[in-house]
Amino acid sequence: MDAREWDERYTDAGYVWGASANEVVVELTTPLPPGRAVDIGSGEGRNAVFLATRGWLVEGIDFSQVALDKAAELARPSPQSVIERLTWTCADLTTADFGSGLDLALIVYIHLPPEQRRGLLRRAQDALAPGGALLMLGHHGRNIAEGVGGPQDPSILFSPQDIAAELDPSMTVDFARDLGRETAGGTAIDALVFARKR
Repeated sequence: MDAREWDERYTDAGYVWGASANEVVVELTTPLPPGRAVDIGSGEGRNAVFLATRGWLVEGIDFSQVALDKAAELARPSPQSVIERLTWTCADLTTADFGSGLDLALIVYIHLPPEQRRGLLRRAQDALAPGGALLMLGHHGRNIAEGVGGPQDPSILFSPQDIAAELDPSMTVDFARDLGRETAGGTAIDALVFARKR
């Protein structure tokens, strides 16, 4: 991925993906006790800001500094205690260090070639503390033929089974499933995996 291309995409006024957190992220993280999280590919920060409002310490990491500047702006109206729980890091997701001892790793709509995806998954899992959760959500491989929107390169799409198979044996998969998402253009098909580190 080219950071300059993402910078250009995020330069427009307004939020490309909206200012509200992804509904799946909200549903699956709300029951979790707050801890330390990393939002890998955080973009304009909607999911990271949501987590911080719930008491999480969150590092948002993205290719695009423009997106991260908008993320900081999104957080600005929040109470100071929320802003202080957020850290924004501009880095190449294919090589970035996600730290250690984390309670949650989010990988939401990040589409990389398989080898890079496996490397990212490895580093995300390694960053989790025992009991830590991994939430991965993205466009399903079926989406090109059966859904709407999303990347049209099948090599960077995946199924829930692809992700489950790439996880380390230390991870327990709570669920891996196809997910329909209603959009203005029709139903998009996503892949969702939620797993925990033993």
